[in-house]
Amino acid sequence: MMKGKVYGMDGNIVEEIELPPVFNFEYRPDLIKKAFLVMRANKRQPYGAKATAGKDYVAESQGPGRGSSRIPRLSSGRGAKVPGTVKGRRAHPPKSEKVWSKKINRKEMLIARISAIAATSNEEIVKKRGHKFNAELPFIIEDKFEEIEKTKDAIGILQKIGLHDDIERAKKGKHIRAGRGKTRGRKYKIPKSLLIVASNKEKIKKAVSNLTGVDVVEPEEINVGHLAPGGQAGRLTLYTLNAIKKIGDRYESL
Repeated sequence: MMKGKVYGMDGNIVEEIELPPVFNFEYRPDLIKKAFLVMRANKRQPYGAKATAGKDYVAESQGPGRGSSRIPRLSSGRGAKVPGTVKGRRAHPPKSEKVWSKKINRKEMLIARISAIAATSNEEIVKKRGHKFNAELPFIIEDKFEEIEKTKDAIGILQKIGLHDDIERAKKGKHIRAGRGKTRGRKYKIPKSLLIVASNKEKIKKAVSNLTGVDVVEPEEINVGHLAPGGQAGRLTLYTLNAIKKIGDRYESL
């Protein structure tokens, strides 16, 4: 059985526990990537062009025998309506009826999630994602951490256990998005940093809401999107002691 060290609020190790069997699960990057792509596809919003886009003109073709192409033309002589003309329709516009969603077997999704949880305790996989930390994985902290309500208190504790450097890394990596998306409500690209798994997230979520790249979830909410952003497993994760017990109970039958 794997052992895990539990940190106190002062940054010192207060006890050592046996980790649930889920943390010994086989690493399956193929299924993790597949599950992530399915989740991303199912979030996608269908879009399409207006049915009459590029066709709202009074234009007619003069037919053959006039020494010009048969393109429909306005009274001014400019071509209209057809692809290749100024302000004409697109040849193959996006269709709103296109189905973007994908399917995955329920067992494959389960294995992907469990494998991604196990990857959070693998130092090599976590470092490959670029995270910065100075302690043994997985990170576990006592349940008092869930009661924190102030950002400065949360920062102080994260500094003591060696996790705040990763938040600073994400803060430096925040940048303005290239392309048209910056004018459409998604101006910045923000790297993912710490994931906090707490049995009760209400207070701690408020405390860390201003920290760059930090997410807070409860054990019942964990999915591949949280654990493997971009389909790459090994996100730096902090568990509360009670959250570890809930994860162990949920996947006890493995």
